[in-house]
Amino acid sequence: MLVRWLLPLLWALSAQAHFFHLDSISNVSSYYFNYIYCNIWEGECQPNQEDATQQVPSRDLWAGFPQDYTSLLHQWYCSLGQCCESGDCRITNNITGLAWDLQTKLHGQHLAQSVVLKAIQGFINNPESNKPLTLSFHGWSGTGKNFVARIIADNLYRDGVKSECVRLFIAPFHFPHARLVDTYKGQLREAIRDMVLRCAQTLFIFDEAEKLHPGLIDAIKPYMDHYDNVDGVTYRRAIFLFLSNIGGATINDVALDFWHSGQNREDIGMEDLEHRLRTETMESQGGFAQSEMMSGHLIDFYVPFMPLEYRHVKLCARDAYAARGLETDEATLDEVAKAMLYLPKEERLFSAQGCKSIPQRINFFLP
Repeated sequence: MLVRWLLPLLWALSAQAHFFHLDSISNVSSYYFNYIYCNIWEGECQPNQEDATQQVPSRDLWAGFPQDYTSLLHQWYCSLGQCCESGDCRITNNITGLAWDLQTKLHGQHLAQSVVLKAIQGFINNPESNKPLTLSFHGWSGTGKNFVARIIADNLYRDGVKSECVRLFIAPFHFPHARLVDTYKGQLREAIRDMVLRCAQTLFIFDEAEKLHPGLIDAIKPYMDHYDNVDGVTYRRAIFLFLSNIGGATINDVALDFWHSGQNREDIGMEDLEHRLRTETMESQGGFAQSEMMSGHLIDFYVPFMPLEYRHVKLCARDAYAARGLETDEATLDEVAKAMLYLPKEERLFSAQGCKSIPQRINFFLP
């Protein structure tokens, strides 16, 4: 049985060997080495590459194969049990799981929980959407923007952020050199186009979006607009997430005002933040704010991430211990939470570090 499938496969590969270009293979392997290196996402990614061709994979490795050969390979792949009735097992769209994860794993972010679930569910349930879904996450570092992006990927795709249908771009890592912006434009357009052709539903995540050159966002602006297709390719089933620290001060001011007035944090609504977030984003410095995506009003939802309070930090610490399979108690959780920095200092209200550093912090409290 194995020979039956291996022979056609080897024949197809040998017959089309000239379609493999060494530069394409080099670009792809280089990219995925860097991707894996940064895949923890919370680690440090150093923009140390001078060669722009290694920043974004610019070609689909299988693009040179005629349709007959790719169909043969697809049939062989499905014979191994990797396909399902939905047509693409890579896409799971588990809205129930998304709702559960947002409710149980994300702490202190009632607005993000509500807006993200509403936006994703509405998009998934509307296959006739007239544009891609574009979300912009705003808030201090460590409040959960990357975490929510991973939750979305984990519930919409079988392999989460490692899926072939998900692409993470970290602005200062993948596009570090302003002088190479024209090169990046072409690479980014081609990378997005190739992935949309390869997957029926795609997710693109741009971390530290405020550091993107405006020309880069403008280069892909047509892909986020209300077009049936761009050069024969439809992008309407794509999801774009932009993560930035823009608006963090505004969100914190609103939260502090509510606290001073004796109102509950959970009483803060989108009406208190959305307009101010949009205005601050439009007026901020950097390529993200200056792009045509902003002036064209292509962002569907501005998602605020609130500063975390002491009680939320304790919940993060509890989850970090549980993730390591460790038991803990209230006293230990208090010790971990007290080790964090808070603002204002005299009131120790908002965590200045969010929950990002919690996994490293608990190392100091392990026996």
